[in-house]
Amino acid sequence: AIAATNALNDVFAMGGTPLLALSIAAFPEELPMEMLAAIFAAADAQVRAAGGLLAGGHTIRDAEPKYGLAVVGTVHPKGIWPKNGARLGDSLFLTKPLGTGLIMSAHKRGEVGSQQLERAIRWMRTLNNGAADVLRGLEPSAVTDVAGFGLFGHAHEVAERSGVRLRLESGRFPAIDGALDAARQGVRTSGDPRNRDFAGPHVSHDGIPDTLEALGYDPQTAGGLLVAIPSERGPALEAEFASRKLFIRRVGAVEEGSGVVVE
Repeated sequence: AIAATNALNDVFAMGGTPLLALSIAAFPEELPMEMLAAIFAAADAQVRAAGGLLAGGHTIRDAEPKYGLAVVGTVHPKGIWPKNGARLGDSLFLTKPLGTGLIMSAHKRGEVGSQQLERAIRWMRTLNNGAADVLRGLEPSAVTDVAGFGLFGHAHEVAERSGVRLRLESGRFPAIDGALDAARQGVRTSGDPRNRDFAGPHVSHDGIPDTLEALGYDPQTAGGLLVAIPSERGPALEAEFASRKLFIRRVGAVEEGSGVVVE
């Protein structure tokens, strides 16, 4: 279900609606059939919840189990949400808390409990369709999903492609319960150094706590949306999310300049 959510959310991040999905799977022959059936059933349920149809796919033998989806969606040409559309004066919002990578790694090391893991899994299984439905009525300037590059990496992409600077308020970073504790204990994912290599030269974060720095570089699985929207629409955005009981947090603003500044 998490793998399916991750793939489906890519379509929502562009303003689209999933129509058709194909499974891409690799399983060892000794894997029990009941487990295979459960994987496919969970993916099918998630695709249907997103409004699409799981129409088949490709399966091969492999020693390590792997599962993902190729998703085809539709979006009106005038309704595409680009990464390069952030404009001066826009406000920046996140639609999910951060920290899935930190919690998964900490759980493997026995440093967080099952409750924190279950919260992270619940967020990773949450589709971005509800957030996308709200955004369609408010015409955001730029949208991207926060995934493997982490918040800082995806913020860098938006800033570079839009020709602006993104200023992020670290004190407003939302974190899944347990993620900051894991960061304080020195937990880091294997993706952390790669994200620092990719985004670090473009991100200024002097003076912020190491825990929040780690949260910003933490690679996310099925993360939320990073949204740039004209500031005057921000209150309406927050009010609509609240009315639908959806998570949202303002985390910064768009200004003149380049790169990402975290304060």
